[in-house]
Amino acid sequence: MTLDNGTTTSPGPTAGAARTPGYAGTLAAACCAVFVAQVANALPASLNGLFQEDLHTHGSQLTWITAAFMIAVVCFEFTFGVLGDLFGRRRLVAAGTALVAAGSAVAALAPSVQVLWIGAALNGLGAGAMFPGSLTAITAVTRTLRERAHAVAVWSGFLSAGAAVSPLLGGMFAKVGSWRGSFWVLVGLTLVSMALTLTLATESKAPTGRRLDVPGQITFALGLVLVLYGAVEGPESGWTTLPVLLAFALGACFLAGFVVVELGAESPIFDLALFRNRAFSVSSAVAVIGMLAFLGACFATSMWLGPVQHQDPLRVAIPFLFLQGPAFLLIPVGSRLLHRVAPSWLLTSGFVLMAIGCLLCARLDVTAPGLRAFVAPALLIGIGFALTVSSVTAVALNSVPPHLAGMASAATNMLRDLGFVLGPVVVGAVALSNAGSAFAADLAGAHLPVGQAAAARAIAEAGGPIAVNGLPPGAPGSAAHGLALDALGSGFGTAFLVCGAAAAVAAALTAFGMIGVHAHHSGGRADARPSERSDLIAL
Repeated sequence: MTLDNGTTTSPGPTAGAARTPGYAGTLAAACCAVFVAQVANALPASLNGLFQEDLHTHGSQLTWITAAFMIAVVCFEFTFGVLGDLFGRRRLVAAGTALVAAGSAVAALAPSVQVLWIGAALNGLGAGAMFPGSLTAITAVTRTLRERAHAVAVWSGFLSAGAAVSPLLGGMFAKVGSWRGSFWVLVGLTLVSMALTLTLATESKAPTGRRLDVPGQITFALGLVLVLYGAVEGPESGWTTLPVLLAFALGACFLAGFVVVELGAESPIFDLALFRNRAFSVSSAVAVIGMLAFLGACFATSMWLGPVQHQDPLRVAIPFLFLQGPAFLLIPVGSRLLHRVAPSWLLTSGFVLMAIGCLLCARLDVTAPGLRAFVAPALLIGIGFALTVSSVTAVALNSVPPHLAGMASAATNMLRDLGFVLGPVVVGAVALSNAGSAFAADLAGAHLPVGQAAAARAIAEAGGPIAVNGLPPGAPGSAAHGLALDALGSGFGTAFLVCGAAAAVAAALTAFGMIGVHAHHSGGRADARPSERSDLIAL
């Protein structure tokens, strides 16, 4: 079979052939690693309300807890892909696990939200090594597309399992002790993962033609951090303030410089020529847009139930079982679907389900604390994510030649995680901006005592309506609590609509952008049996 990039693949062993030596151990270690990395990623979601109470945070500070993790992941994922190719994927995963252990310890001891940001960033650096390292490690020990599809589906399932378990972990420790205990448990999990990686995983490298691209790394990291800084701070500082405008302008310049550097680099950190492959280009675009929709919906849910409604952390965790659980429970189904159904159908169907779920969430009543209304939309979003997360990864990996697997793995993870980091940033910007405008308008027309209105206005100017919503009864400004709650409900309702629109755009891109890719890739061996033809299709 000839791929779009011109390389040829052999059909490999039949389905009944023995697996590659080291396959089982490497897959087990990779799944444990990605599980731990995702626990570190998703753990703060159920704790936002407690962070607000214990560390006295406001809107953008809560966004930065999640953003600090994902920015570190995205900024250095390219470089970690190169380091894995040069020095070994097993070493890379083990080093990343050590960083997560250090970051979790810092978070557990954090006396302020600023120190918690440092812990989150260290966790993000570690996860940024673990995500591409673990994924490339399992692709290196798979022989056939069928075997790879199974491995990627299992890996993706454990990715979601970590996200589903972490809110329960946080909620349980918040009940019996402190949120800090959940981070100490994470330290223990990292040590177990490191032991499994060092003892079970097979080492693999692909150093040919791979070198560190320092100018590319620097321009990409600076550009992304500056743009995301502007997006996070814009709702509270003001979109037209000088720091926000400078951040956007300088960030855009650095990102443009990254493109120029990569086009002229002998060994680029990301070969932009990969985008000449239509399957890779489409999967890259929908990875960013679709994952923005998914994690945006997850972040909006955690904020809605936590800092907005002030619900118990264990209750906050329940919707995440429906949001993240299906991707783990449907591993056997996803593995079969990946080599029997055209990826365009899986991706389009998944994004449509996510869009419907987000639109249903937009109709929720912020004054109603019941969780029953979350079940159906969260389940739709979760099933949609289950159909898309492994599919988009398989499309990208199977559309490039083997010697570019490390780069494609890092690129796929980076683009997916870029969508993940944009989700909270976009949701926070949309929700807090809309809530701030709605609260200011409602407060001006409300007949509150002068002192209460003045206090609420001052507190909102400093920390937004979410700060007013967190005031204890009887405190200055607390009379505006109902106005703040309604404004936040309106703001996050709009954010759910934006997530739904993003999922719909991803569905449309997949449906139209993948036309002809299936037929082109299936034109390998004319005499292949139906099951083998499925294996030959570039997923």
